[in-house]
Amino acid sequence: MKNMGNMMKQMQKMQKQMAKAQEELKEKTIEATAGGGMVTVVASGDKRILDVKISEDVIDPDDPEMLQDLVLAATNEALKQVDELVEQDLGKFTKGMNVPGLF
Repeated sequence: MKNMGNMMKQMQKMQKQMAKAQEELKEKTIEATAGGGMVTVVASGDKRILDVKISEDVIDPDDPEMLQDLVLAATNEALKQVDELVEQDLGKFTKGMNVPGLF
């Protein structure tokens, strides 16, 4: 019974640490670019797009598809990097635990 109590305390401690790490992730940002820096997307650690910067040089009224592709590529790269950041910051809590869909 004492063992179960210790395990519950450890789980509560880990839960508090995870909540703190998730809050800290909200403050972290990732910046990704496409087109050699012509489009930049900034995302937060909780997957919010915070900023999109587009160079005037890439704005071509005759080729909007290119700009769309660059924005899409930069956004997807930013979100990929956020996933890596989340895994790095929160993965330490789930190592060895086989809990599908935890994050």
